[in-house]
Amino acid sequence: MLLKTFQPALFPELFADPPVSEAASSTFVDNMRLPVHRWIRFSAGFSGAWAQSVIESAASRGETRVFDPFSGSGTTLIAAEDAGVEAAGVEAHPFVYRLARAKLARRSDIAAFREAAKSIRAGAARRKPDLSQYPALIRACYTDEALGELDCLRAAVQADDDGSDAAQLAWLTLVGILRKCSHAGTAQWQYVLPKKSKQSPARPFAAFEEQAQLMLADMAASPDDGGPAANLLHADARDCKGVPDGFATLVVTSPPYANNYDYADATRLEMCFLQEIKGWGDLQSTVRRHLVRSCTQHVPEKAVNLHAVLTDPVLAPIKDEIAAVCEELATVRLSKGGKKTYHLMVACYFHDLARVWTALRRVCDSPSEVCFVIGDSAPYGVYVPVIDWLGRLALAAGFKTFRFDRTRDRNVKWKNRKHRVPLCEGRLWVEG
Repeated sequence: MLLKTFQPALFPELFADPPVSEAASSTFVDNMRLPVHRWIRFSAGFSGAWAQSVIESAASRGETRVFDPFSGSGTTLIAAEDAGVEAAGVEAHPFVYRLARAKLARRSDIAAFREAAKSIRAGAARRKPDLSQYPALIRACYTDEALGELDCLRAAVQADDDGSDAAQLAWLTLVGILRKCSHAGTAQWQYVLPKKSKQSPARPFAAFEEQAQLMLADMAASPDDGGPAANLLHADARDCKGVPDGFATLVVTSPPYANNYDYADATRLEMCFLQEIKGWGDLQSTVRRHLVRSCTQHVPEKAVNLHAVLTDPVLAPIKDEIAAVCEELATVRLSKGGKKTYHLMVACYFHDLARVWTALRRVCDSPSEVCFVIGDSAPYGVYVPVIDWLGRLALAAGFKTFRFDRTRDRNVKWKNRKHRVPLCEGRLWVEG
C-alpha cells in the first residue's frame, strides 16, 4: 500500500508516545551547553546527555560495548567514554572524521595543548598573509582583514602539525572559529549564504584565544577515571570494515535522513578554507562517494540503474512498496522546476541502509540492542515510511524485533514549506 501522507494510526505499535524520561531532545541544540560537545556544532547530531543516559542504563544491566556506525562529530563515543564503557565507531566523511578524532583527544595532556595554542597564536602574529590562494567562496565570506588573520593562523597550525593530540586540538580550535569570524550567512553546519550578512563577526585572533580557553576548561573538567578510550575508524557504515564480529551489545546512532541534506556541501566552507578542496565540484570525489546516498547530489539521473537497485535481493522485504513510491516520485518530478532525482535517491538510500543493517548484524553480539535516531520523509510531498521500512530491513538482516518511540513532530508549521505532509522524528529500537 502506497502511503501518500503520514498515517501513524496504521502503525500503532510503532508510534507509541515515549515515557517522559525518554523524551530528551533528538537534536544537537542541548549539546551546545555540554563540555566538549560544544566545541563545534554539528547540525545533524543528537543529544549527548540522552546518549549517555542510554549507555549508562545498558551498563547497569550488564557488560556493554557501544558502537556507532555514523559517528559524526563523536557524540556517542564521547558519551560512552564518560560512561566508562568500551566503544568503537566509524565515520566515512573525511573532514567530519577528523573533527571527531580531534574531540576524542580531550583526555590528552592539557599543558601540551596549552603550549601548542600559545605557539600557534604567537607564530600567526609573526606571519604575513597570502590571500591569493583562496577561492571565490572564501573571499565572499570574509573581509580581507579577517581572512588575513585566519590565513596566518592556518599557516601556523599547519607548520606546527606534528601529528600529536595537541596538534589535532589546535586544528580543531581553528576550525571551530571559522563560521564565527565570517560576515556572511554561515550558520553552524548549514549551507553558506554569502548574500546574507552578520552584524558583528568575531575577530580571528581573539576568537582563537577564546576557543582555546573554552577547550582547555572543558578538558580540565572532563572525567578521566581510567575508562577505555573510544576507537574511531575512518570507514564506511555499509560494511563497517575494521570492526570485529560480535563486538557491540549496544548501537546508538543517527543515520542520515532521507531528506536531501548534502553533508558534503555542509562542510564546503571549512574544506575550501583549509585547501582540501578547490570548490563545489571537488565534493563528489572527495566526500560524496564515501557517504550513504541520502541526497540527490549523489544520484545524477544517468548514474543509477533504478531497476537493478530495486530488484536487488537486499530490498526484497519492501520491494513492491518502494517501487511504487519511486514510480510516483519519477512522475511527480516531471511537473517540478528542479526535477530532482528523488526517485533515485529513495531507492539508493534504502539499498545503502539495507547494507548497513547487514553490517550491523555482523558487528553486533547476540543479544544486542540498536537505537537509530531517525525521521520519516516526504520528498515532493510523497510520503516515504522510513521507519517501517528500516525496521523491516533490520528484521531481514537477522534482528528479531523493532519498535519506534516518537519524540517530536516535524513539518507541522507549514509557512514557506515545500509540502504539507506532517512528519515525525524519534528513536527506532531494534533488538536481536
